[in-house]
Amino acid sequence: MDYTPTQSGFRHQPDMRLRNSSGSGVEGSQLFEDTSGAARGLQTGHQQAGPQPAGFSGQSILSDPMSNLAMAYGSSLASQGRELVDKNLDRFIPISKLKYYFAVDTMYVGKKLGLLVFPYMHENWEVSYQQDTPVAPRFDVNAPDLYIPAMGFITYVLVAGLALGTQNRFSPELLGVQASSALVWLIMEVVAVLLSLYLLTVNTDLTTIDLLAFSGYKYVGMIVGVVTGLLFGRPAYYLSLLWCCAAIFFFMIRTLRLKLLSEAAAEGRLVRGTRNQLRMYLTMAIAAAQPVFMYWLTYHLVR
Repeated sequence: MDYTPTQSGFRHQPDMRLRNSSGSGVEGSQLFEDTSGAARGLQTGHQQAGPQPAGFSGQSILSDPMSNLAMAYGSSLASQGRELVDKNLDRFIPISKLKYYFAVDTMYVGKKLGLLVFPYMHENWEVSYQQDTPVAPRFDVNAPDLYIPAMGFITYVLVAGLALGTQNRFSPELLGVQASSALVWLIMEVVAVLLSLYLLTVNTDLTTIDLLAFSGYKYVGMIVGVVTGLLFGRPAYYLSLLWCCAAIFFFMIRTLRLKLLSEAAAEGRLVRGTRNQLRMYLTMAIAAAQPVFMYWLTYHLVR
């Protein structure tokens, strides 16, 4: 504070008023800033933001258990549905057993194809077992498989389309009829064999898949006959088909004899009795039906 001497004494009021007026303009705004609006804004912000964490935590508490419950319920329904489908489907088609029939490798396929075309030099026709369970086809050439019949059927349809195309007779409808007729004849053959086994009360370890595999081996000879006929003419078709028919007949006789006449074959006895004779006739009928189907499904493809 400035104290200026005057006649009446010290006079300092004007300076005080001046300084107070100037301070109220500058320093007053800094020292006594009105924060009531900001406080109200903060209070309002706190009031607005306050319920949000509470609401968010409540939603998370409610939503997470519901989502987990929904996921658990959905997974349980899916597992139950899968078990139900597998259980009902396994009654007709044993899916678990199909892996055995497709357990093949390149060496097995080569040996099996050679056995189907040249079976006369093969000596041991018995299927190998390991702990009362037949070994996988890749370890035993005598074991039935579904790989060669499946690939044989597909290849036969393709070769049939090629043969029809070379004769200017190809059409999708005709190729579909060719494939469907071959499949229907195969199913009818398997059903007829199953019915015959049931009527003759034959106790055998042959399954439906085994019969499907044995019946599907004839496609190999059919492919050989058609391809030979396309390359070298109709006489070559008859010669090659005749060879393949004789080979599949011999193969079926030697294979099914151990299945349908297992008791007599195991004991090394001659087939005697009415029941064993009927089994032998059934074996010969199944083997003789293969050449008939081979000719019926291929004769019109080679001209």
